[in-house]
Amino acid sequence: MRSFTEEELQNALDLFRVFARAFKSISEHSIRDSKEHGFNPTEFAVLELLFTKGPQKLQQIGSRLLLVSGNVTYVIDKLEKNEFIYREQDPKDKRSIYAKLTDKGQNYLEEIYPIHAIRIARAFSGLSDEEQEQLKALLKKAGVHSQHLLFR
Repeated sequence: MRSFTEEELQNALDLFRVFARAFKSISEHSIRDSKEHGFNPTEFAVLELLFTKGPQKLQQIGSRLLLVSGNVTYVIDKLEKNEFIYREQDPKDKRSIYAKLTDKGQNYLEEIYPIHAIRIARAFSGLSDEEQEQLKALLKKAGVHSQHLLFR
């Protein structure tokens, strides 16, 4: 394992704190949106995923949103009960179940998603387009590296 200087350790800790504070502040915009529309943040994230990426296997939802399977089932059940989504079995693989937006869910997201997108864009508007691209690239790089370290 690589050794770090005190300065490198302090810099990493400072970076983590800044990252955590920025994430909390920016994610508050999404949390407010979800609450405004009667969803918890996880429910809103599932709806957003299905709206932007289309039908998803239940297992994919969990891995994409970093949720445990029990939580995915609970959220899907609740959204299905409220008729925003439905489950459909994969005809090619009976073990796979897809979550899909209902017409009600699709129409609702078509109405509220543009407002959500504007709010998130406003949250990042303190950065230029170039800075946003740089930040995205750096966060991806840090995430891939960190994930790689977990499996060493």
